[in-house]
Amino acid sequence: MAILALHGGAGGDGPWGGMTALDPQRLACMERILLELGPRLESGEIDALEAVTLAVEAMEDEALYNAGRGSVMAEDQRVYMDASIMRSSDQAAGSVVNVETTRHPIRAANLLLKGGWPVMLNAKAADAFAERNGLEQVDASWLKTDLRQAQWNKWHDLKSRPGSTDEDDEAVLDHDLEEEPEGMGTVGAVALDSNGNLAAATSTGGMTGKPLGRIGDTPIIGAGTWCDASVAVSCTGVGEAFIRTCAAHEVAVQLRNQPENLAAACTSVLDMVKPMGGRGGIIAISRSGEVALPFQTMLMYRGLWRAGAISTGIGDEEYSGSSRH
Repeated sequence: MAILALHGGAGGDGPWGGMTALDPQRLACMERILLELGPRLESGEIDALEAVTLAVEAMEDEALYNAGRGSVMAEDQRVYMDASIMRSSDQAAGSVVNVETTRHPIRAANLLLKGGWPVMLNAKAADAFAERNGLEQVDASWLKTDLRQAQWNKWHDLKSRPGSTDEDDEAVLDHDLEEEPEGMGTVGAVALDSNGNLAAATSTGGMTGKPLGRIGDTPIIGAGTWCDASVAVSCTGVGEAFIRTCAAHEVAVQLRNQPENLAAACTSVLDMVKPMGGRGGIIAISRSGEVALPFQTMLMYRGLWRAGAISTGIGDEEYSGSSRH
């Protein structure tokens, strides 16, 4: 048995209003990833750790997600990216914070995991580590897109709170829309491979207009990402609340108290996060093969590969899966 699940961020209040013009491209990206990696994971060609790394790398290259190219801009109009990764076999982990030139932050985090020490590197030191280890470096301008610039412009002009325009697809068209919710666009993946190994990975550009030096939950092991012998978890939402509850790790704690009920554990954690303003979602896979993809927001971009079937979703609509071999 092998399973791969993805998320592309969660956020918003009220009922989902249907797809934006850019949403089909986001879902198509997920479908391509699942179609390519699912069979390789099941056959044993790649393990869980490599599957989540490749999946997140692909989403870092999709400019409509808030990770890698297409990351949102901080208050100084620069892009600062975070990523973390963890595996079940030895709870090894790797994390990079505020990188600016590494094309695939998740691969840098993967290298730190495999190196064993240190677990986390920050800013220029993290980029330098990635470059020394042969990872592609890009010019800062390559990471920026017209959409993210328009979202930053709108955030700046409105003197709004950080993150308020992160998922405003219409900002690039100069439409005068209401502010959109913060917290969406972060990407993540969790996997169970045919040998029973688990892995989790998360990557983000943070929040539009975030203050310099701000660190969210994504690069923090136990907050945005967690993986142990029982479960792999990747979170998305308002990072500060996920940090304050150690949300990803708390899923594993809850699972110990109610084995074989992953959905209840994830929902319990989201209930803990919610009073702190931490709206968001979780994707998780247990060692026994349970899958949970709950969210307490308007939407969460998500996808799942299991037993040759692929399904994707955005709002509360039922998954419409199809068999792909």
